[in-house]
Amino acid sequence: GFFVAGIVLGRLHAVPATADLDAISLGVLCTLIFFVGYGIGNDTTVLARFRSLSPGLALLPAVSILGSLAGSLAVAMLAGGADDDAPIILAGGHSPAEWLAVGSGMGYYSISSVLITGYRGTELGTIALLSNIVREMIALLGAPLLVRLFGTLAPIAAAGATAMDTTLPVISRTCGPRLVPVSIYCGMATDFSVPFLVTLFCS
Repeated sequence: GFFVAGIVLGRLHAVPATADLDAISLGVLCTLIFFVGYGIGNDTTVLARFRSLSPGLALLPAVSILGSLAGSLAVAMLAGGADDDAPIILAGGHSPAEWLAVGSGMGYYSISSVLITGYRGTELGTIALLSNIVREMIALLGAPLLVRLFGTLAPIAAAGATAMDTTLPVISRTCGPRLVPVSIYCGMATDFSVPFLVTLFCS
């Protein structure tokens, strides 16, 4: 709803041209991150949930991150291939590092799109926003199918950073309550990776 409202207001030029939109976006983002951190810190059961995790499941966030990065490169190459004059430029005239930055969003569209817009411009920031929204929608709507095809850990890996918040109820229902701590752990780990990976690939 906010995304559509932003498009409508932008088309109507309702925001003054003198407004510092980057500063406003950063302020809203910092507020959001503060409340996410407050929510995690206020949950007294977080440590107990982490202690109950199987050691083998500690690798799930790493697998999810590596799969996301490999997938973003594969889609970029399938979408446009390499340019003969510039072999390191992929679909849409963007470099592999830029597509890796988009893939590094891990479903966390609010922070990744703002960071990428600041580093690489509105076009790539919009691509990051839409790709991460689609990722979240796939996890929300496709969780039962993912469980049937790939097992109970698939929706958690597909959800990425959203596995600890917006997609958690769906994951709990389709994968079972016993995997809720795994989902929170995977979501937190991928969530923390987003600003570092996006910054790395954008710079």
